Amino acid sequence: MADRFVFECTLRWSDLDAYGHVNNARFLTLYEEARVALMFVGARAQGVDSFADGVVIRRHEIDYLRPVGYALSRATDEAAPTVRIELWVEQVRAGSFTLGYEMYDGELLVSRARSVLVPFDLARQLPRRLSEQEHAFLLGYSA
Repeated sequence: MADRFVFECTLRWSDLDAYGHVNNARFLTLYEEARVALMFVGARAQGVDSFADGVVIRRHEIDYLRPVGYALSRATDEAAPTVRIELWVEQVRAGSFTLGYEMYDGELLVSRARSVLVPFDLARQLPRRLSEQEHAFLLGYSA
């Protein structure tokens, strides 16, 4: 298995629901932050900046395994509590790719997710093919 992209995502007070847990809809936002870090920071660090030209979501699926609290006990004087999100590429096709994710609260696996993404030409408002650079970058995280 290739390396996973690992992202420490800071929890915000506004992520909580009335029960003091991270709201289920906010899981998508946390996964989005990790995905954006992979495609716009990780990819750019490897010389691939074309994801910024357009990528859209075709599908999301999430399995919620355990609730995530704000856990002030994990906060420090300098930082709010975080969750760790690990990403990898499950499938790469000419015109789409699938990301897998796992979210950890400390060492506890709390959620698994999957997203199907489509490269998109924003100017023409049409799907496009992955470039050779994008394809090669994604294969570096392929399971």
